[in-house]
Amino acid sequence: MTAKQTHPLKTDNLKEIGSLLAQANNQLQTRISGLLEQVGAGLHEREQVLAVSLLAALSGQNTFLYGPPGTAKSLISRRLSAAFHSEAYFEHLMNRFTTPEEVFGPVSIKELKEDRYIRKTGGYLPTAEFAFLDEIWKSSPAILNTLLTLINEHTFKNGESVEAAPLKSLIAASNEVPQDNQGLDALYDRFVVRLVVPPIEQEGNFNNLINSKPSTDKPDIDRQLLVSNDELVQWRKEIHEVELSANCLLIIKMIRAELTAQFEDIGVYVSDRRWQRAAQLIKASAFFNGRQETNQSDLVLLKHCLWTTPENQQPVQEIVLDAIKACGFSSGFDLAKLDREKDALDKEIHEELFHSRDVYATVKLKGAGDKQFFKAFAHFKERRYDGEKFTCYIPYSDFKSRKDGNPVDEQGNVVDKIKFTFDGQGTCTLKYNSRYDEYEDFIFSPKILFHKGDKKADINHRLIRSLAGSVGNLRGEFKKVKTSIEKQLDQFKSQLYSPFITDHEANTAVQGITAQLDALELRIQDCERLEQLCK
Repeated sequence: MTAKQTHPLKTDNLKEIGSLLAQANNQLQTRISGLLEQVGAGLHEREQVLAVSLLAALSGQNTFLYGPPGTAKSLISRRLSAAFHSEAYFEHLMNRFTTPEEVFGPVSIKELKEDRYIRKTGGYLPTAEFAFLDEIWKSSPAILNTLLTLINEHTFKNGESVEAAPLKSLIAASNEVPQDNQGLDALYDRFVVRLVVPPIEQEGNFNNLINSKPSTDKPDIDRQLLVSNDELVQWRKEIHEVELSANCLLIIKMIRAELTAQFEDIGVYVSDRRWQRAAQLIKASAFFNGRQETNQSDLVLLKHCLWTTPENQQPVQEIVLDAIKACGFSSGFDLAKLDREKDALDKEIHEELFHSRDVYATVKLKGAGDKQFFKAFAHFKERRYDGEKFTCYIPYSDFKSRKDGNPVDEQGNVVDKIKFTFDGQGTCTLKYNSRYDEYEDFIFSPKILFHKGDKKADINHRLIRSLAGSVGNLRGEFKKVKTSIEKQLDQFKSQLYSPFITDHEANTAVQGITAQLDALELRIQDCERLEQLCK
């Protein structure tokens, strides 16, 4: 019985319909969780591999298990097949001597006598609903090419006829990935889910393993938990109705861009077909968690779909999780525009209230127009007597340069006997040239009237009040954005549980949203700071 059949929708009330659907799908989530618990009984550190493999099978995707021999890859496949009302299971260990007869069935001698080349496919891969092929890449090209058609088109050419293949999900395993230039890219691409199955790492789990009896490939599963063929067909139709949320589409866009940017380093290419199949897996995760729209927790599964080699598996995982952390929620507000407005107000307030640079004491000379000068009282000492004293004027335009020049007197006439040199930092050295005596250089430092950041005395208070009002309005807009995100986060947390990801992975999605809220709070505090400046 499907989720929708459990609760017939005999009502026109949209709110009631939504409630019934949510209740039905929550039961579905509970059922899947219970099924996984019984399927995985006695297996250690394989919970997520089982969960994601089951999700792949439920959504019609094929799975590739990567790991060394003896890590329970074949046991995982047998356990998963036990979750369905189906006895049509096929399993084979592939090698370079494997013949097509071992996989697709022997040629019928009876038919061959009638000059017809027909295989007896009963009990072999063409008639299996679930299958496991171990060490798949060691097989011959003839077998692998036939396999590509079978899992892609779900058909098998048997003699002159084309037979429908009932295969619902194929699990393959190997301790290697296909080598380049072997013509296996298309087949490898059909395995949308790729899971790493390492040896047991935790000491407690390892001790339990070696102290327990061998795990059975036929676990005890409640009959009501088993998945029927009718349910599987109905669920796959309903999965297509699930929507990819705007947040998820944005994250996928970020992941694609980052994979492109890092292509030369990690060499990951994801085909359009693979993206489409991965999207089906994401939608399936939302569906079996009782949602009609995907969220960030579903996108964690992309880390199992996009890697191609053991070397790029970790970088791809980091790209996926970093994109989820960086995205947050869509608020419906143009946050970039609000930030530009805040920066513009910040700049204008500071320009009106504070000196943006040091203000020096300067004077104007008659006949020099608007040109500014430093007035220097220079005292050039001589070792035998008091020396010479001059009042001269140094052009402000040469300030903080390394230009040499001569100052002028009060009438603007050049004083040839004195030469100035700025050091590029604001200090000026004056030299007095005399053919008879040697005079010490005079160091002149311009007087600062107002330092950079000092508050101005002549403030346009009406303008400042207007700017303060604008900042207050902007602070209100930022608070609206924050409130919107907080409401979405509350709803998101209530939908966060998923049997297909770990708690740590679920918290990754929350981290991105809390970081978004922290950034909004900093914007609000910045607006409050600007308002305080205007008082």
